[in-house]
Amino acid sequence: MAGTKKSAPPVATIGILGGTGLYEIEGFRNRREVRLRTPFGEPSGPYVVGALEGRRVAFLARHGQGHRLLPAEVPYRANIFGFKKLGVERLISINSVGSLREDLPPRDIVLPDQFFDRTRRPNTFFGGGLVAHVSLGQPVCPDLAAALHDAAAGLGLRARLGGTYVCIDGPAFSTKAESKAYRSWGGTVVGMTAATEARLCREAEICYATLCLVTDYDVWHETEEPVTVEIVLQNLSFNMANAKEVIRKAVAAMGKDAKPGCDCGSALRNAIVTAPAAVPAATKRALAPIVGKYLG
Repeated sequence: MAGTKKSAPPVATIGILGGTGLYEIEGFRNRREVRLRTPFGEPSGPYVVGALEGRRVAFLARHGQGHRLLPAEVPYRANIFGFKKLGVERLISINSVGSLREDLPPRDIVLPDQFFDRTRRPNTFFGGGLVAHVSLGQPVCPDLAAALHDAAAGLGLRARLGGTYVCIDGPAFSTKAESKAYRSWGGTVVGMTAATEARLCREAEICYATLCLVTDYDVWHETEEPVTVEIVLQNLSFNMANAKEVIRKAVAAMGKDAKPGCDCGSALRNAIVTAPAAVPAATKRALAPIVGKYLG
C-alpha cells in the first residue's frame, strides 16, 4: 500500500547473555558494538552484534565489562529491552549454578524449565498506567531449550533437560539451612539471575532458555567442599569451551531464516488488561517495541 511505513530489519534475531566466565564469544564476523538507551536506563554495556554460524546475533555480558555488576545490580529490564529493540526473537542465557542434587555433579549442564524466584528486584516492564499479566506456567521456551540440549548431546556432553532453578539475590552464597530447604522444595540448581530474565523475556515476547553450567554442590553436601569463588571459576574454566560449542551448534541448527514455532511471540495477546484509551501516551511511547502491535 502506498505510504505504508515499513519497519526496519532486525539488527539481530538471536541474543546471547553471557554470565560469569563468558564475556565474549569467538566466531563473530563483521562484529561491531551497539550502545543503546532504554526507558529503564542503560544496559550492562554495549551489545556486540555480528554474524555467527550465518545468523544475526547480539551478545551482551550480563555483569558488564570487567564483571563489575552484582546480580542485584544488573539492569535486567534495560538488557532485555535492548535485545527487543535490536529485533531479537530468541535469547540464550549462560549461567553458572550450584547443584542441589547428588546426581548432578560439577561440570554437568542443566537446562531448567521452571523457576522458584526468591529475589526482590524489579522484574516487570509494566506499570505507569499499563497493567498486563503474562502466563508463566511454562517460563522457558521448550523449542529453544530442546535445541540447546540436542546440541550438547550431539557433542557428547552430560546435559539434563528440565529441572527447577532456585533464584536468589546474592551476592553471598546460600547458608547450609537455605541450601537444604531448596533441596526439600524440589530444587535442581541454585543461581542468582535467570528467573528475572525469564520473566522479562516472556513480557517482551522473546523465546528464552538458559544453559546452566554446574560449578559446585552449593553448601548442602556433607562430603564435598562448600562453594567458593575459587571452585566456581575452576569448574567454569573447564566448561566454558563446551558452552561456546553448544551455542554455536544450536545457533547453526536454527536455520538462517527460521522463525520460532512456539507461542512465546504472542505472550501478550490476551495479557494486557488496561483499556487502550486509558494507557498514558508516554507509557505507550516508552514501551512501543513491546506493546506497539497491541496498542498502536
